[in-house]
Amino acid sequence: MKNKLHILSAKQLRDAFIEGSFSAQQICCYFLDRIEKLDPQVGAFLAIYRERSLEQAKNLDEKRNLGAPCGKLAAIPIALKDNLHVEGEVTTCGSKFLTNYRAVFNATVTNLIEEADGIIIGKTNLDEFAMGSSTEHSALRKTVNPWHSECVPGGSSGGSAAAVAARLCPIALGTDTGGSIRQPAAFCGVVGMKPTYGRVSRYGLVAFGSSLDQIGPIATTTEDIGLMMEVIGQHDPSDATSLPIHGGDYIKELVKSDIRGKKLGVPYNFLTNLAPEARENFDASLKIFENLGAKLVPVDLDILKYSVATYYILATAEASTNLARFDGIRYGIRSKNAKTLDEVYDYSRRDGFGWEVKKRILLGTYVLSSGYQDAYYNRATKVRVKIIDAFLKAFEGCEAIVSPTTPTPCFPRGAIQDPVQMYLQDLYTIGANLARLPAISIPSGFNKEGKPWSVQMIGASKEDVRILEYAQAFERAVPFFSSIPKGFE
Repeated sequence: MKNKLHILSAKQLRDAFIEGSFSAQQICCYFLDRIEKLDPQVGAFLAIYRERSLEQAKNLDEKRNLGAPCGKLAAIPIALKDNLHVEGEVTTCGSKFLTNYRAVFNATVTNLIEEADGIIIGKTNLDEFAMGSSTEHSALRKTVNPWHSECVPGGSSGGSAAAVAARLCPIALGTDTGGSIRQPAAFCGVVGMKPTYGRVSRYGLVAFGSSLDQIGPIATTTEDIGLMMEVIGQHDPSDATSLPIHGGDYIKELVKSDIRGKKLGVPYNFLTNLAPEARENFDASLKIFENLGAKLVPVDLDILKYSVATYYILATAEASTNLARFDGIRYGIRSKNAKTLDEVYDYSRRDGFGWEVKKRILLGTYVLSSGYQDAYYNRATKVRVKIIDAFLKAFEGCEAIVSPTTPTPCFPRGAIQDPVQMYLQDLYTIGANLARLPAISIPSGFNKEGKPWSVQMIGASKEDVRILEYAQAFERAVPFFSSIPKGFE
């Protein structure tokens, strides 16, 4: 087993450490060596914290040897998406603009992980400033899908999902603005959860869309998702949007994992255009839920056909505002060609931002401009309210809503050139962000080419524990969660 630590779940690694089967340094070295050997094939990491993590592991071993109690994440190697701050380390957001920026403080999730004795081993790749659905928009590195090296890992948390899928770490954190945890988790055949908005503090996250962003975990099991949520799902006075509620006893609740008699809503009309292959897998997943004792009921979420348009007005408007701070003066690399103040602003942004980021800033600025704000931004805000109302009505008749996570499996790099078609990759995930609801993507099989499929569960507000409980019931009924890509076994 010493040579196969990567097949253990995060909780199993933690238990093995507590029992004395392995030291924290042994576990840490194992995964650092595995990253060094295998990540060149994947490109998941932008930074590896070898010295820092080994020092943490050494201190943790001393703590255990002294008989002191160890935290919930003790000795678990954890990766962070590179838009989360670790004090003293570079936070690039996958952009050339921030390759010189070292964080001056920890994100709240960073503090919570380290207080729980988790070991942060590095930062993962992402679409620049988390804007994308394939991680093709990273300015720093190419990341591939461990299941199919010619395919994308999804985005924007593609590095985190690929790292977990290749078993380079048992848990990674991502961020989800319109599906950026769930979609890459689906493409890479792992579990990804977007918590209720406000459940996890956003303090220390480089903002994209402040009313949509949420930090969440990616792992290989629902139990590991629950373990991480117990740690990071805490109220934080540093975040004005943080919910003033207890994080939840996920592991204790997951012991039940009984879905018998529960009503699961299915938006059948919204899914009428689902491709035959996707429909076949989704229908098979629904059958598994029925076999577990759940009752499927139709729900009306037809308004979600407007969700992509609504999202790309609101998200780009917020991005335009949030990214205004990157001006080459306080943040970011300053253009060497600039000679006047206006040129500092213009040239630094021209040289520092990639095309996708520029496009979204331009769109966001346009919808907020005089004469267009009422026509676009204010109207989109009203549609968002209607989407929230539609979910509230749907949950009057069911405990959770089930849908595919993505309309297609992972696609080859460069295969989607039309930006609208790329935006439609988030068709089934955006609704949960607009309505600020918890949602989880779980593996549901493979297509004929061996590409992963996933199914999504959406819960009512603050029902994070419930959807995780239902997801674990599904996990126990299928063999897909333990699958490892060829070459990474």
